[in-house]
Amino acid sequence: MDDKTFLQKLNALSREIEQLKRAWIQSGRVRLIEPRPSLYGSVRGGDITEEMIDDAKKSLFRDSGDL
Repeated sequence: MDDKTFLQKLNALSREIEQLKRAWIQSGRVRLIEPRPSLYGSVRGGDITEEMIDDAKKSLFRDSGDL
């Protein structure tokens, strides 16, 4: 196979791959952007108190004395 034939086949394959990608995206079976998770309802009650924030920090970050 000479270089010209090889490059022609390579270009044809590249075009076919791009067409397949477009068809797949347009089919609606793929999500390019994932939806953001909602925090609605994750906190019980009305307002978030300082105590709730402190408790969350303590559960997230361990004490520096543990290092």
